[in-house]
Amino acid sequence: MVDAQWLDTREARLWQSYRDTYRELMRALEARLIGNSGLSGADYALLHPLSEAEDGVLRTRDLGKSVGWERSRLSHQVSRMEKRGLVCREECASDARGSMVRLTELGWKAIDAAAPDHVAAVRGYFFDHLTEAEQTQLAGLLDRIATNIPADACATPDCDE
Repeated sequence: MVDAQWLDTREARLWQSYRDTYRELMRALEARLIGNSGLSGADYALLHPLSEAEDGVLRTRDLGKSVGWERSRLSHQVSRMEKRGLVCREECASDARGSMVRLTELGWKAIDAAAPDHVAAVRGYFFDHLTEAEQTQLAGLLDRIATNIPADACATPDCDE
């Protein structure tokens, strides 16, 4: 068992501020996205990488990796979007075990309609409150933190005990 090195007051305030800001930013973006386009944040999360992929198609496992989702969550979301006509599944020509997800014409229209307002919201809620220097500094800080997050959730020696 590891002895806890508790957060001091400054660290606890920073951590809570980060969590509150992230939660509220995601809530506001989701509400605006739903209100202005009818798409959920999960819809947009999948439509975006598909819209940037060649021919609007990605291998299912690559789509999952791009959004950081587990296979079951991805499968359920793709099924919901299929029912609404935003995407379709296809067999993978190069690997019979794999599958592909493709944007439909309706999916293209949905992302094309939603993206401008979503980008405006991201700019208005986030970037407009930071100078260019602060944006550069924040990007560097976040990159440094991300680089040091272990891929294995159980990265401590005594985790299996």
